[in-house]
Amino acid sequence: MNENAMDNWTDHTARARSWFESLRDRICAEFEAIEREAGSDASFAFTPWNREVEGEEVPHGGGGVQGLMKGKVFEKVGVNVSTVQGEFSKEFAGTINGASAEVPGFTATGISLVAHMANPHVPAVHMNTRFLTTSKAWFGGGGDLNPPIPYAEDTADFHAEYKAACDRHDPDYYPKFKKWADDYFWIPHRKVHRGVGGIFYDHLECPNDAAFEANFAFTRDVGDAFLGVFPKLVRRRMGMAFNDAEKLQQLQYRGRYAEFNLVWDRGTLFGLKTGGNIDAILMSLPPEAVWS
Repeated sequence: MNENAMDNWTDHTARARSWFESLRDRICAEFEAIEREAGSDASFAFTPWNREVEGEEVPHGGGGVQGLMKGKVFEKVGVNVSTVQGEFSKEFAGTINGASAEVPGFTATGISLVAHMANPHVPAVHMNTRFLTTSKAWFGGGGDLNPPIPYAEDTADFHAEYKAACDRHDPDYYPKFKKWADDYFWIPHRKVHRGVGGIFYDHLECPNDAAFEANFAFTRDVGDAFLGVFPKLVRRRMGMAFNDAEKLQQLQYRGRYAEFNLVWDRGTLFGLKTGGNIDAILMSLPPEAVWS
Protein backbone atom coordinates (compact mmCIF):
# COMPACT_ATOMS: atom_id res chain seq x y z
CA MET A 1 0.00 0.00 0.00
CA ASN A 2 1.16 3.52 -0.76
CA GLU A 3 2.35 5.64 2.14
CA ASN A 4 -0.01 8.41 1.07
CA ALA A 5 -2.91 8.31 3.52
CA MET A 6 -5.49 8.79 0.76
CA ASP A 7 -4.26 5.58 -0.87
CA ASN A 8 -5.23 3.72 2.29
CA TRP A 9 -8.92 4.25 1.55
CA THR A 10 -10.48 1.08 0.15
CA ASP A 11 -13.89 -0.47 -0.36
CA HIS A 12 -13.15 -2.42 2.81
CA THR A 13 -12.98 0.83 4.78
CA ALA A 14 -16.25 2.02 3.26
CA ARG A 15 -18.02 -1.23 4.12
CA ALA A 16 -16.72 -1.24 7.68
CA ARG A 17 -17.74 2.39 8.20
CA SER A 18 -21.25 1.70 6.88
CA TRP A 19 -21.70 -1.21 9.27
CA PHE A 20 -20.36 0.72 12.27
CA GLU A 21 -22.87 3.46 11.53
CA SER A 22 -25.73 0.96 11.26
CA LEU A 23 -24.71 -0.62 14.58
CA ARG A 24 -24.67 2.85 16.14
CA ASP A 25 -28.21 3.48 14.92
CA ARG A 26 -29.53 0.20 16.33
CA ILE A 27 -27.83 0.68 19.70
CA CYS A 28 -29.08 4.24 20.09
CA ALA A 29 -32.63 3.20 19.21
CA GLU A 30 -32.53 0.42 21.83
CA PHE A 31 -31.13 2.72 24.52
CA GLU A 32 -33.80 5.33 23.79
CA ALA A 33 -36.44 2.60 24.02
CA ILE A 34 -35.16 1.74 27.51
CA GLU A 35 -35.50 5.40 28.50
CA ARG A 36 -39.12 5.36 27.25
CA GLU A 37 -39.79 2.30 29.39
CA ALA A 38 -38.51 4.25 32.42
CA GLY A 39 -40.81 7.18 31.69
CA SER A 40 -38.09 9.41 30.25
CA ASP A 41 -38.11 11.29 26.97
CA ALA A 42 -34.30 11.46 26.78
CA SER A 43 -32.78 10.99 23.33
CA PHE A 44 -29.41 11.15 21.69
CA ALA A 45 -27.99 14.43 20.46
CA PHE A 46 -25.71 13.91 17.47
CA THR A 47 -22.88 16.34 16.84
CA PRO A 48 -20.75 16.02 13.71
CA TRP A 49 -17.09 17.02 13.78
CA ASN A 50 -14.22 17.36 11.31
CA ARG A 51 -10.74 16.19 12.08
CA GLU A 52 -8.26 18.87 13.06
CA VAL A 53 -4.55 18.83 13.77
CA GLU A 54 -2.97 21.70 15.68
CA GLY A 55 -6.11 23.75 15.32
CA GLU A 56 -6.36 23.49 11.52
CA GLU A 57 -8.84 21.36 9.63
CA VAL A 58 -7.13 18.61 7.63
CA PRO A 59 -8.27 18.40 3.98
CA HIS A 60 -9.93 15.04 3.45
CA GLY A 61 -8.94 14.19 7.00
CA GLY A 62 -12.33 12.83 7.85
CA GLY A 63 -14.24 13.20 11.07
CA GLY A 64 -17.18 11.64 12.77
CA VAL A 65 -20.37 12.01 14.76
CA GLN A 66 -20.54 12.14 18.54
CA GLY A 67 -23.78 10.73 19.93
CA LEU A 68 -24.55 11.65 23.54
CA MET A 69 -27.57 11.03 25.78
CA LYS A 70 -28.22 11.91 29.41
CA GLY A 71 -31.35 10.32 30.76
CA LYS A 72 -33.09 8.67 33.68
CA VAL A 73 -31.47 5.25 33.19
CA PHE A 74 -28.36 6.25 31.24
CA GLU A 75 -26.83 9.02 33.32
CA LYS A 76 -24.34 9.54 30.48
CA VAL A 77 -23.87 7.41 27.39
CA GLY A 78 -21.77 8.18 24.34
CA VAL A 79 -21.91 6.30 21.06
CA ASN A 80 -19.37 7.70 18.61
CA VAL A 81 -18.50 6.77 15.05
CA SER A 82 -15.42 8.23 13.39
CA THR A 83 -13.59 7.75 10.11
CA VAL A 84 -10.28 9.57 9.79
CA GLN A 85 -7.29 9.68 7.45
CA GLY A 86 -3.89 11.24 7.73
CA GLU A 87 -0.34 10.58 8.80
CA PHE A 88 0.92 9.63 12.24
CA SER A 89 3.65 11.74 13.76
CA LYS A 90 7.07 10.16 13.30
CA GLU A 91 7.44 9.33 16.99
CA PHE A 92 3.94 7.78 17.22
CA ALA A 93 4.00 5.89 13.90
CA GLY A 94 6.42 3.29 15.20
CA THR A 95 3.92 2.19 17.84
CA ILE A 96 1.21 1.33 15.30
CA ASN A 97 0.94 -1.97 13.43
CA GLY A 98 2.20 -1.52 9.87
CA ALA A 99 3.21 2.13 10.26
CA SER A 100 6.62 3.74 10.59
CA ALA A 101 8.31 7.11 10.29
CA GLU A 102 8.86 6.29 6.61
CA VAL A 103 5.30 5.03 6.02
CA PRO A 104 3.08 7.11 8.34
CA GLY A 105 -0.20 7.09 6.39
CA PHE A 106 -3.34 5.62 7.93
CA THR A 107 -7.09 5.30 7.63
CA ALA A 108 -9.19 4.34 10.64
CA THR A 109 -12.91 3.82 11.07
CA GLY A 110 -14.75 2.56 14.14
CA ILE A 111 -17.48 2.78 16.73
CA SER A 112 -16.83 3.48 20.41
CA LEU A 113 -19.38 3.30 23.22
CA VAL A 114 -19.26 3.99 26.95
CA ALA A 115 -22.33 4.01 29.23
CA HIS A 116 -22.41 5.27 32.80
CA MET A 117 -25.66 4.37 34.52
CA ALA A 118 -27.75 6.26 37.05
CA ASN A 119 -28.50 3.21 39.19
CA PRO A 120 -25.36 1.67 40.78
CA HIS A 121 -26.86 -1.81 40.38
CA VAL A 122 -26.75 -1.40 36.58
CA PRO A 123 -23.26 -2.07 35.21
CA ALA A 124 -21.33 0.49 33.25
CA VAL A 125 -20.07 -0.83 29.94
CA HIS A 126 -17.56 -0.20 27.19
CA MET A 127 -17.61 -1.52 23.62
CA ASN A 128 -15.71 -0.67 20.46
CA THR A 129 -14.89 -2.19 17.10
CA ARG A 130 -12.59 -0.68 14.51
CA PHE A 131 -10.83 -1.22 11.16
CA LEU A 132 -7.42 0.34 10.49
CA THR A 133 -5.30 0.48 7.38
CA THR A 134 -1.60 1.38 7.30
CA SER A 135 0.77 -0.74 5.22
CA LYS A 136 -1.39 -3.49 6.75
CA ALA A 137 -5.12 -3.72 7.41
CA TRP A 138 -6.75 -5.18 10.49
CA PHE A 139 -9.76 -5.28 12.81
CA GLY A 140 -9.80 -4.84 16.56
CA GLY A 141 -12.28 -4.26 19.34
CA GLY A 142 -14.25 -5.96 22.04
CA GLY A 143 -16.54 -5.24 24.97
CA ASP A 144 -16.14 -5.28 28.74
CA LEU A 145 -18.51 -4.97 31.68
CA ASN A 146 -17.77 -2.53 34.49
CA PRO A 147 -20.21 -2.97 37.39
CA PRO A 148 -19.78 -0.91 40.56
CA ILE A 149 -21.78 -3.66 42.29
CA PRO A 150 -21.02 -6.95 40.50
CA TYR A 151 -23.63 -9.67 40.07
CA ALA A 152 -22.42 -13.14 39.12
CA GLU A 153 -25.49 -13.69 36.93
CA ASP A 154 -24.78 -10.56 34.88
CA THR A 155 -21.11 -11.42 34.49
CA ALA A 156 -21.94 -14.96 33.37
CA ASP A 157 -24.53 -13.78 30.83
CA PHE A 158 -22.21 -11.14 29.41
CA HIS A 159 -19.36 -13.59 28.95
CA ALA A 160 -21.65 -16.29 27.57
CA GLU A 161 -22.87 -13.97 24.81
CA TYR A 162 -19.34 -13.12 23.76
CA LYS A 163 -18.17 -16.72 24.02
CA ALA A 164 -20.97 -17.77 21.68
CA ALA A 165 -19.94 -15.06 19.19
CA CYS A 166 -16.30 -16.17 19.38
CA ASP A 167 -17.08 -19.87 19.11
CA ARG A 168 -18.92 -19.35 15.82
CA HIS A 169 -15.59 -18.36 14.29
CA ASP A 170 -12.76 -20.07 16.18
CA PRO A 171 -12.82 -22.12 19.42
CA ASP A 172 -9.55 -20.49 20.45
CA TYR A 173 -10.92 -16.96 20.20
CA TYR A 174 -12.79 -16.72 23.48
CA PRO A 175 -10.07 -17.95 25.87
CA LYS A 176 -7.47 -15.90 23.99
CA PHE A 177 -9.50 -12.70 23.81
CA LYS A 178 -10.86 -13.06 27.36
CA LYS A 179 -7.31 -13.25 28.68
CA TRP A 180 -6.35 -10.28 26.53
CA ALA A 181 -9.18 -8.27 28.12
CA ASP A 182 -8.19 -9.40 31.62
CA ASP A 183 -4.62 -8.31 30.97
CA TYR A 184 -5.50 -5.07 29.23
CA PHE A 185 -8.16 -3.77 31.62
CA TRP A 186 -5.86 -3.96 34.61
CA ILE A 187 -5.02 -0.81 36.58
CA PRO A 188 -1.35 -1.34 37.50
CA HIS A 189 -1.09 1.45 40.04
CA ARG A 190 -4.20 0.16 41.88
CA LYS A 191 -3.51 -3.53 41.24
CA VAL A 192 -7.16 -4.16 40.40
CA HIS A 193 -9.11 -4.91 37.25
CA ARG A 194 -11.28 -2.15 35.83
CA GLY A 195 -14.30 -4.42 35.77
CA VAL A 196 -15.33 -8.06 35.29
CA GLY A 197 -13.87 -8.37 31.82
CA GLY A 198 -15.18 -9.45 28.46
CA ILE A 199 -13.12 -9.79 25.32
CA PHE A 200 -10.45 -7.66 23.68
CA TYR A 201 -8.74 -8.32 20.35
CA ASP A 202 -6.48 -6.46 17.97
CA HIS A 203 -4.46 -6.96 14.79
CA LEU A 204 -6.85 -9.42 13.14
CA GLU A 205 -5.02 -8.81 9.89
CA CYS A 206 -6.62 -8.77 6.45
CA PRO A 207 -3.91 -9.44 3.85
CA ASN A 208 -6.52 -10.50 1.28
CA ASP A 209 -10.25 -10.36 0.60
CA ALA A 210 -10.92 -13.74 2.21
CA ALA A 211 -9.29 -12.68 5.47
CA PHE A 212 -11.18 -9.40 5.41
CA GLU A 213 -14.52 -11.18 4.99
CA ALA A 214 -13.77 -13.60 7.83
CA ASN A 215 -12.58 -10.92 10.25
CA PHE A 216 -15.36 -8.52 9.27
CA ALA A 217 -17.93 -11.25 9.96
CA PHE A 218 -16.40 -11.83 13.40
CA THR A 219 -16.36 -8.11 14.18
CA ARG A 220 -20.02 -7.83 13.20
CA ASP A 221 -20.82 -10.68 15.58
CA VAL A 222 -18.96 -8.87 18.37
CA GLY A 223 -21.13 -5.80 17.85
CA ASP A 224 -24.31 -7.87 17.66
CA ALA A 225 -23.34 -9.73 20.84
CA PHE A 226 -23.16 -6.45 22.72
CA LEU A 227 -26.59 -5.44 21.48
CA GLY A 228 -27.92 -8.88 22.35
CA VAL A 229 -26.83 -8.89 25.99
CA PHE A 230 -26.30 -5.44 27.48
CA PRO A 231 -29.89 -4.10 27.16
CA LYS A 232 -31.07 -7.27 28.96
CA LEU A 233 -28.76 -6.51 31.88
CA VAL A 234 -29.98 -2.91 32.03
CA ARG A 235 -33.62 -3.96 32.14
CA ARG A 236 -32.80 -6.57 34.79
CA ARG A 237 -31.30 -4.02 37.23
CA MET A 238 -32.62 -0.55 36.39
CA GLY A 239 -35.65 -0.77 38.70
CA MET A 240 -33.72 -1.85 41.79
CA ALA A 241 -33.70 0.41 44.83
CA PHE A 242 -30.34 1.70 46.04
CA ASN A 243 -29.07 3.60 49.06
CA ASP A 244 -26.47 6.29 49.69
CA ALA A 245 -23.73 3.76 50.47
CA GLU A 246 -24.29 1.99 47.15
CA LYS A 247 -24.25 5.29 45.28
CA LEU A 248 -20.97 6.19 46.95
CA GLN A 249 -19.58 2.80 45.93
CA GLN A 250 -20.50 3.64 42.35
CA LEU A 251 -18.84 7.06 42.48
CA GLN A 252 -15.65 5.61 43.94
CA TYR A 253 -15.60 2.95 41.25
CA ARG A 254 -15.97 5.64 38.61
CA GLY A 255 -12.82 7.25 39.93
CA ARG A 256 -10.92 4.06 39.14
CA TYR A 257 -12.53 3.94 35.70
CA ALA A 258 -11.41 7.51 34.96
CA GLU A 259 -7.87 6.75 36.12
CA PHE A 260 -7.57 3.84 33.69
CA ASN A 261 -8.92 5.79 30.73
CA LEU A 262 -6.69 8.79 31.31
CA VAL A 263 -3.49 6.95 32.21
CA TRP A 264 -3.50 3.57 30.45
CA ASP A 265 -6.10 3.39 27.68
CA ARG A 266 -4.61 3.07 24.19
CA GLY A 267 -7.76 4.34 22.49
CA THR A 268 -7.62 7.62 24.38
CA LEU A 269 -4.00 8.08 23.34
CA PHE A 270 -4.76 7.19 19.71
CA GLY A 271 -7.51 9.79 19.53
CA LEU A 272 -5.37 12.50 21.07
CA LYS A 273 -2.38 11.67 18.84
CA THR A 274 -4.42 11.72 15.62
CA GLY A 275 -6.28 15.00 15.99
CA GLY A 276 -9.62 13.55 17.06
CA ASN A 277 -12.49 15.46 18.62
CA ILE A 278 -11.58 16.08 22.26
CA ASP A 279 -15.17 15.90 23.52
CA ALA A 280 -15.72 12.62 21.68
CA ILE A 281 -12.43 11.15 22.94
CA LEU A 282 -13.17 12.06 26.56
CA MET A 283 -16.85 11.08 26.47
CA SER A 284 -15.72 7.92 28.29
CA LEU A 285 -15.22 9.91 31.48
CA PRO A 286 -18.06 9.59 34.02
CA PRO A 287 -20.34 12.57 34.71
CA GLU A 288 -19.53 12.41 38.41
CA ALA A 289 -16.88 10.57 40.45
CA VAL A 290 -15.18 10.74 43.83
CA TRP A 291 -11.77 9.89 45.18
CA SER A 292 -11.57 8.98 48.86
